[in-house]
Amino acid sequence: MLVDKNTTDEKLNTVISFTDTDIDKQNAANVITSIISPSGKEVKVTGDVDEAMKYAIRNTEEHIELDPKASRRLFYKLNICLLPLICLLYCFQFMDKLSNSYASILGLRDPKIGLNMVGDQYSWTGSAFYLGYLFFEFPTSLLLQRFPVITTTSIFIIIWGFVLAMGLVCGSHGSQSGYAGFIFIRTIQGGLESIITPAFTLYTGFWYKKDEVFLITSLWFASNGLGTILGSGAVAHSVFQHRESYDLAPWKLVFIITGVLTIGLGIAMFFYLPNTPAQAWFLNDEEKKMVVERLRETNQGFGNKHFKIHQFKEAFLDVKTWLFFIFAFCNNIPNGGLTNFGSILLNEDLDYSTGKALLMQMPLGAVEIVGCVLFAYCYKFYQKRLFWATLGTAITLASQCMLAFLKNNKVQLAGYTLYSLGPIGFICVLSCIGSNVLGTTKKQTTNAIYLISYCVGNLVGPQTFKASESPDYPSAKLAIVICGAISLVTLIVLWVYLEWENKRRDKNQTELHIENIEFADLTDKENPYFRYVI
Repeated sequence: MLVDKNTTDEKLNTVISFTDTDIDKQNAANVITSIISPSGKEVKVTGDVDEAMKYAIRNTEEHIELDPKASRRLFYKLNICLLPLICLLYCFQFMDKLSNSYASILGLRDPKIGLNMVGDQYSWTGSAFYLGYLFFEFPTSLLLQRFPVITTTSIFIIIWGFVLAMGLVCGSHGSQSGYAGFIFIRTIQGGLESIITPAFTLYTGFWYKKDEVFLITSLWFASNGLGTILGSGAVAHSVFQHRESYDLAPWKLVFIITGVLTIGLGIAMFFYLPNTPAQAWFLNDEEKKMVVERLRETNQGFGNKHFKIHQFKEAFLDVKTWLFFIFAFCNNIPNGGLTNFGSILLNEDLDYSTGKALLMQMPLGAVEIVGCVLFAYCYKFYQKRLFWATLGTAITLASQCMLAFLKNNKVQLAGYTLYSLGPIGFICVLSCIGSNVLGTTKKQTTNAIYLISYCVGNLVGPQTFKASESPDYPSAKLAIVICGAISLVTLIVLWVYLEWENKRRDKNQTELHIENIEFADLTDKENPYFRYVI
């Protein structure tokens, strides 16, 4: 129900329109009108709106209508101009994460050419990365809201590439001071990389409609698979094959190569990608207006730079937030373990040579690419992303059982390979946050909570691999299966909850309307016109 600020007559069937004066900085705190939220509470709508509002007002005044064919052409143009570099950046950030796993069988743990790791010391090199991620996640989310997304992210990428390449200076071979230096570098690297996923999730929402977000997120997330292929084959295996030709230890070269390449991509990102569609050098004025109109159905725009405490609190009180949290935690304990111990399992548990263990990582990357793209394509025919998330997670659970409980090496290898479908559920929930959490501060807060849970899961994962249980690590494998089962149940609960909430909102739907309410920076709990994307 709509209540005009100048009347108390709740039956007045008025259309309220925002004006340029309403959203002027000096009037941002002024109440324009109020609405009744789906929970029955009165919500004050102020002039502190999304940055896309001024473009939406102009489009309304000029009676801009979105032509479906033109919208489709714009969609393909955005893909051509944005996706190649975004995918390449995401590919390299995952390659950077995997560099620790490759280094583990290229001499990192060795007393002569490495850091003489004993007991569970190697497990902590994996956990240290996510410890840094954990502490940096909330600060980076605040930075992304306050400062330009691409400028901020590219600076972080350049610095983390430098830190990664600096892994070679962590001390003398076999020294504890060298191990301490390496742990410090891994922690800082994790903190710097904490910006990439929330930045790309936010950035995707700047350009794409809600029914496109899952596909686009799947495409750049599938680049993790390309990172696995390039990292294990083009970098790690090539370094291993020519290890006698270098003065430096092979494990150090892995870090140097990936670090230098990351620095180059960070520089390219800084100069190439625009911070918002309004700054896009590859769009004309008409296309920029079309981008805003395409975003209208998502009920969000380019974001709001002001931190809103009520949205921050709402994120913590929302049931969805904690379902996201549980899923991310349980989904990523297996990920953290296998990302760091995958090469060791292939080498020591399944008895593949060092060279072959590196090459055997490549099929994992291919399965991830094909699986993510295939599931995203299937979404076109049945547009229930949580169905595909549940199916992907169920297949992943089956693969985890193959790895944990069956003793045939080939079956275990098949389970390990199929586990590469694990990211499908994570991608679906990530895109679910992008589409279903409104309000810039609330979205950034929810994203941060989700990714903090992601990093805690990844931090715990390596600790389930106990050196005393080497080489088959039965407790770690059991933990992987249990976490997979909880992830599956959590997705089903989330699906049921969102379906129930949409039906409840449909029963209480109002006929009244506020022009451009989509860009008022309301949360999903405040906006009665919003429906969750299942």
